[in-house]
Amino acid sequence: MSENNQKIDFGKLFRWYGVVLSALVIVSLGAYFALDLLPDGSGGRLKATILETISGNKLYVFIGVGFAAQMIDGALGMAYGVSSTSFLMATGVQPKLASAAVHVAEIFTTGVSGLSHLKMGNIDKKLFLSLLIPGAAGAATGAYLLSNFDGNIIKPFVSAYLLLMGIYIIMKAFKERIHVNESNSGGTSILALIGGFVDACGGGGWGPVVTTTLIGSGKHPRKVIGSVNAAEFLITLTASTVFVLNINEITDMFAVIAGLIVGGALAAPLGAFITRYIPVRVAMTMVGSLIIFLSCLTLYKVFFT
Repeated sequence: MSENNQKIDFGKLFRWYGVVLSALVIVSLGAYFALDLLPDGSGGRLKATILETISGNKLYVFIGVGFAAQMIDGALGMAYGVSSTSFLMATGVQPKLASAAVHVAEIFTTGVSGLSHLKMGNIDKKLFLSLLIPGAAGAATGAYLLSNFDGNIIKPFVSAYLLLMGIYIIMKAFKERIHVNESNSGGTSILALIGGFVDACGGGGWGPVVTTTLIGSGKHPRKVIGSVNAAEFLITLTASTVFVLNINEITDMFAVIAGLIVGGALAAPLGAFITRYIPVRVAMTMVGSLIIFLSCLTLYKVFFT
């Protein structure tokens, strides 16, 4: 493709990093000092919690998790929720708390990631808009159900579907000629509805379901990844709102959420930058391989552990 031969603009990356880092510092300091305005001394207690969190080792572990997860998600359009939620559950966090914490953190990381993809020219406006409302509706439904029921029931079925889609994408990647379909199909809204539901109910899955299916249908990987990442902001905001209204224990996850936010915000510009220049065949192979690995891992845990 011609756009793969374009000159790599590292200057744009560094300038955008400067904007992101400045915004992160300003917002953090502003929020910290604004705590003094809270009544009944609650601001002072929150400040003490923040300082205790910063001085603890766990915060930096979660920053690393957030950075790695967002790098994968930003570059390939999937796996932030799956990676982060899997790690938290491995440390003993309840599924609903893990999903809630990840979604709250994603409000910030998906915002930075979406702006980064917009800056790098990775977004198809028509595709982006077609994903928003159905995805948010599915996320609201999934978050409500997970807050009250066990969302692990649907995981085997979703993983089996994704495994087949991953194999299909790799097969298409190794075809002699890759056909890129720029048109938007009528099933995008239904796909977004399912993706939003699976993401909130299963602790992750917006990217794997939506990105994988759209790329498998022949859409341009770069435009799909950018548009899906940008649309994820509203999906995450919707799910997080429902979680916060239904789960009181979310306030105990401050260190987890803070670490995921910082790590994800730092990785988002780099992930979008990689997406901008990665060749179509390479992107399809990486997406297919990643989704096969994650699907097999989930199926193994469901049936053998």
